[in-house]
Amino acid sequence: MSQWYKEIGNEGDIVVSTRIRIARNIKNTPFPARINREQLKLINEMVKDAVSDINDEKIGKLNVIDMNNVSDEEACAMVERHIISPDFAANRRDKILVLSADEGISIMVCEEDHIRIQVIKSGLALTEAYEVADAIDNLLSEKVSFAFDEQFGYLTQCPTNLGTGLRASLMLHLPIIEGNGTLASIAESASKFGLTVRGIYGEGTKSAASLYQLSNQITLGISEKSAIDNLKSIAMQIISKEREDRALINKISLEDTVMRAYGTLKFQRILSSEEFMKHISKIKLGCSLGIIDVDAAMPVRLLVECQPYMLQKEFGIMTPDDRDICRAKKVREQLE
Repeated sequence: MSQWYKEIGNEGDIVVSTRIRIARNIKNTPFPARINREQLKLINEMVKDAVSDINDEKIGKLNVIDMNNVSDEEACAMVERHIISPDFAANRRDKILVLSADEGISIMVCEEDHIRIQVIKSGLALTEAYEVADAIDNLLSEKVSFAFDEQFGYLTQCPTNLGTGLRASLMLHLPIIEGNGTLASIAESASKFGLTVRGIYGEGTKSAASLYQLSNQITLGISEKSAIDNLKSIAMQIISKEREDRALINKISLEDTVMRAYGTLKFQRILSSEEFMKHISKIKLGCSLGIIDVDAAMPVRLLVECQPYMLQKEFGIMTPDDRDICRAKKVREQLE
């Protein structure tokens, strides 16, 4: 099966991907910020043992990766593929990662919490992703006793995750409402419903290529189903607004914007990451509206594969200038 960024899912003109994260901690064990090396080793072994027997059709085979054996470049490439968080990449010593063959399932061990289950799928797939994450959670709980309180639910290192420990998010491509200035008011309105709008790599990051993460903030006093239903409801309103505003734009003006980006990417020889992100967003918009006839999955695939460390994963270590040349060539070849 392909990685999430190589496919177009439901509502794929706007919804790039769905991600479900579940935070769990082991009973009677200090949170990751307070554990020592011996405790970390015990947690690693506990998780290895718990995942070794998983043989579920929804989940498939899970592989354990010793992060000590992962180079800085590969760790950064994992961040660019949204497999791990930037914090886990930077603080991975003596830690393990559990990863499915298609990279749609990952479990970070001792990131912010002892166990961070993540399921990522292309397009709008909240129910499907949650069912997989929930299945993993249930299977792990058969071998690991999780920290739970009758009043506060699942206990987490950060109080904002208390309760369900669930973070559901959608990556949305919103170039039109970003450009016309209505995104800020939409984000403010979303916050009133317990949702937050963040940049491409989550909390504390900026948007790029008009991509934004819409996710739930409330985890206490609400069920997983309610959180997911609420997220989907608000997301569909944002999706409808983006589509409505796309339809209102002058057709010739929109075609001109898309074709200029297409021409630039098709003929350039040096392409910086910043310039690439700006133009590939317009290519995705053009694909979604039928302005240009290219593989609909291509823009998002390139968006991931042309990131700095992903290029180095494919072509070897390069200087920044050489990366810009390599990125230009890869994009040109895809547009031919």
